[in-house]
Amino acid sequence: MSGVLERSFRVLEHLVGYPEGKTISSLAGELDLPLSATHRLLAGLIQHGYVRQHPAHGQYMLTFKLVSLGLSYLTNSGIVDIAQPLLEHLAQISGELVRLAVVDGDELTFVAKAQGARGGLRYDPDMGLSVNLACSAAGHAWLSTMSDRAAMELVSKQGFGNPEDFGPNAPKNFSELKPYLRAAQERGFSLIKEVFAPGMGSIAAPVRVSNGSVIGVITIAGPLLRFDEERMLASSSALLATAEDLGRASGSSELFRRKPPLARAGIGD
Repeated sequence: MSGVLERSFRVLEHLVGYPEGKTISSLAGELDLPLSATHRLLAGLIQHGYVRQHPAHGQYMLTFKLVSLGLSYLTNSGIVDIAQPLLEHLAQISGELVRLAVVDGDELTFVAKAQGARGGLRYDPDMGLSVNLACSAAGHAWLSTMSDRAAMELVSKQGFGNPEDFGPNAPKNFSELKPYLRAAQERGFSLIKEVFAPGMGSIAAPVRVSNGSVIGVITIAGPLLRFDEERMLASSSALLATAEDLGRASGSSELFRRKPPLARAGIGD
């Protein structure tokens, strides 16, 4: 990848976390880039419509072009149209937040959701974010379909993150992660309590198409005060059935007939 292209992507990825915008000096300092080079990168991104400069305070921020491209891609793939009725039905059954994350190379990204909670505390994190594999039910469900080597490769690439950003039971290394993956493989779905966030519980199941490839993960998440282990286990049959239905329905899409890059052997390999 060319240096200019790589640095342009770094700027875009950094600006994702700052919807209010960043000054050019802040961007240059935080990305360790020369001020002049940062100015040239921003000028190019503005020219192509990915970044704009606020007319009042001069800070640089993303436009909605990336969002538009992502939504167009999802619309053309058909996955959201296929998934939404299934997610809404599962949310109604479970009474909690249901989400779909799709496999995108070496990452999982949440692309669709349905809220089943009608009152009280509603758990609803941001969409469109890359999933932390080591500290989430979605990540555990996906990793449990791989060999140890493939799972360790992905987790090592992404990292375990800052322990302060997750729940008290979040694994801090691969030795602590492996029991979660073993349990997920035995059950066919992952189950976590206070791993992704304090006071929260979640279960997740992989979505497979007919050739065995995992194309995504469906999760159900909610506060442990009501979505405790007993309720999580009681919801698991509906979760697995929904994942199977979505895999069957998605199997005809050309997008999901492609073989993923990593081997998906059993976790004990």
